[in-house]
Amino acid sequence: MRIAHGIIAEGLSEKVITPGTTTTADVAWWYRERVRGLGLDTWFHPGVSLDRAEENDGPKANQFANKPESAVILPGDLLHVDFGITYLGLNTDTQHNAYVLLPGETAAPDGLAAGIAAGNRVQDILMSNFRSGISGNELQAKSRREAIAERLNATIYSHAIGFHGHGAGPWIGMWDDQLAKPPVGEYPVFPNTAWSIELNVQLTVPEWAGKVVQFKSEDDAYFDGRTIQFLDGRQEELHLIPRQ
Repeated sequence: MRIAHGIIAEGLSEKVITPGTTTTADVAWWYRERVRGLGLDTWFHPGVSLDRAEENDGPKANQFANKPESAVILPGDLLHVDFGITYLGLNTDTQHNAYVLLPGETAAPDGLAAGIAAGNRVQDILMSNFRSGISGNELQAKSRREAIAERLNATIYSHAIGFHGHGAGPWIGMWDDQLAKPPVGEYPVFPNTAWSIELNVQLTVPEWAGKVVQFKSEDDAYFDGRTIQFLDGRQEELHLIPRQ
């Protein structure tokens, strides 16, 4: 995980991204080449997308299948990366976010920072409900109810990870369907298993004229039967481009 996190952070920096020139496809292929240069492999092609204040294509704008293949990265953009490597026979699955500073800015708008914090809170809720024997359906439904009770517009779609990117174990929701999923959601959670804590939360960003923005997050964690903890921490702050 530490290797994967380091590669993600390097790609989401001024070392790789020149606003106004670099495209999202450029960054995706930089990740691919960086991984190969380290003698590692990816188990899916890296996904790099962006959102910005001026774009608002309605409720489908933030769906996974509605992103352009490539776009030029500009100051003020919110970047999202979906990235996974294979190392020593095991896989990682991570989604992190970055903000490209506008001239004169030294930090991201508060509304974007709040989106990361909201995603962290949903992660906390989901992980607090892990129990040996609980089904994926029950875990997802209970966690989503608690998130909604805190006025968090959350969608939960987490999964086991290990020898396969989407490993053996219950589905904990789907990104496009939050209803119970028999039989794949009925399998129980077992101890000594690893999980991709994957979800998104939608939040209104005041600095973007009240636009509703989807913040996607994913980091890997280990459940020992009693507690679950992230293998190498999680994203709690946006990566800033350039670094401050």
